[in-house]
Amino acid sequence: MNARNALIALMMALGLTVAGCSEEQGPAEKAGEQIDQTMEEAGDEVEEATDEMGGKAEEAGDKMEEETDY
Repeated sequence: MNARNALIALMMALGLTVAGCSEEQGPAEKAGEQIDQTMEEAGDEVEEATDEMGGKAEEAGDKMEEETDY
């Protein structure tokens, strides 16, 4: 009996494993990928804005330094 139960459990586990490897994406997986893409795009925009602000701050600092030189 024990070998039969082990075989049944193994077959069930194999069946669940194969069923979990579906090529088609479900709605949750599609939504997750869309969220990932949106977050990546937002991160890129924040990075660009930060770089732009850093450049402007550096320019302002250079200008202040020039104005204070005698």
